[in-house]
Amino acid sequence: MSDRIEKKFLELAKAKRKGLITFIMGGDPNAKKSQAILNKLPSAGADIIEIGMPFSDPMADGPVIQAAGLRALKARTTLKVILTMVKDFRVKDKTTPLILMGYFNPIYHYGTGKFCKDAAKAGADGMILVDLPPEEEEEFTTVATPQGLHLIRLITPTTDDARLALLTRRASGFLYYVSVAGITGTKSADAKQLGKRLAHLKSKTSLPVAVGFGIKTPAQAKDAAKFSDAVVVGSALVEKIERGQQAAIAFVKSLRKALG
Repeated sequence: MSDRIEKKFLELAKAKRKGLITFIMGGDPNAKKSQAILNKLPSAGADIIEIGMPFSDPMADGPVIQAAGLRALKARTTLKVILTMVKDFRVKDKTTPLILMGYFNPIYHYGTGKFCKDAAKAGADGMILVDLPPEEEEEFTTVATPQGLHLIRLITPTTDDARLALLTRRASGFLYYVSVAGITGTKSADAKQLGKRLAHLKSKTSLPVAVGFGIKTPAQAKDAAKFSDAVVVGSALVEKIERGQQAAIAFVKSLRKALG
């Protein structure tokens, strides 16, 4: 299995460009419309795409993404629907990395081994599981790693060096730096502090570092990209999706333009 994430970051580095990682909630507002937006994201400028897996108790998500998850659940979005979205995306796009983001509980009930096999077969490249601590990750990594699925770790402003070593023990693909303390979409990062923290983080790892959880505008994306390899935009894009596909795609294009 080719490593799309590694190839993408190598391409970005060679071109001296910063990556744009976009998040959408799978199945929001329904599977058909969500698929249409997903399919258009690469041509709008997204380098990597995170697809949210809706869950009834999204403890790390702010109000915007919580509402999107509820809309997706109301539209009967299941993990099987999410995997079908990935599979359909791969019919025409073989290169854009896709990351599944959510919570371990639904995967556990699906069957961890079965889900990892199905996700890899559909064309997923990795997962971000916000409620899976490193002390319990082996149950996941022992079945995910053989399938070529990356476990992408969240690093926060409060992560000390001892915890960082534990979090990066089996991390791969890239590290996702949470630029603000708290839930998604509610605060914005301070550029000066962000620069210091990312410089320290990059001194401790060889993995690319992406920044998210506080980037709402093209200007903020440009500022965050000064210190990182990629920026992640989630809540702000999900808000645009509420307005429709045209608004969402126009927003992604504006982010790409700001990043160069």
